[in-house]
Amino acid sequence: MKLNGSDNRTVWLIAGLLVGLGLSYFWPHEPVQAIGVDRADEFSMLTCETGLGGAEAVFVLDFLTGRIVGAALSAQTGKFTQIYQHNVAADFKVDPQKRPHYVMISGRADLPRGRSNPGASLIYVGELTSGLVLTYAFPYQVNNRNKVTSPLPLLPVDQFRFRQSMAAQ
Repeated sequence: MKLNGSDNRTVWLIAGLLVGLGLSYFWPHEPVQAIGVDRADEFSMLTCETGLGGAEAVFVLDFLTGRIVGAALSAQTGKFTQIYQHNVAADFKVDPQKRPHYVMISGRADLPRGRSNPGASLIYVGELTSGLVLTYAFPYQVNNRNKVTSPLPLLPVDQFRFRQSMAAQ
């Protein structure tokens, strides 16, 4: 029996589908992740990756007080087990009564694990009148099932100036 051209194409189509399915099964999968940031007139909120095996952490920057407050979920319990608090107004040396102009965003960074054991993301906070961007890490314990009763501080990492301070002008 002789194969005609259309039968030959069908064989190649089926072979291509089988090879494609086999490759997609064995190819390393990378999960899709979305980091969320939102803001209103008086506060900003963002989520951060905590690391492998951990759920996300959420941080809120209150523009009226200049404080960041956050919490991290335990992947085992589904409850907030780690809480954070830090006064960024003091780091920027701005008076919260003068209504500083903040922006906040997170980014992925695998910092070396040491005594502080940082999460997998950094928090970047910019302030217009000081002209600075400050970077913070947050300590995170993957297997922490017990709620931390006292807030943990954010860990300053570095800073850079994006413009000359308006206070110096």
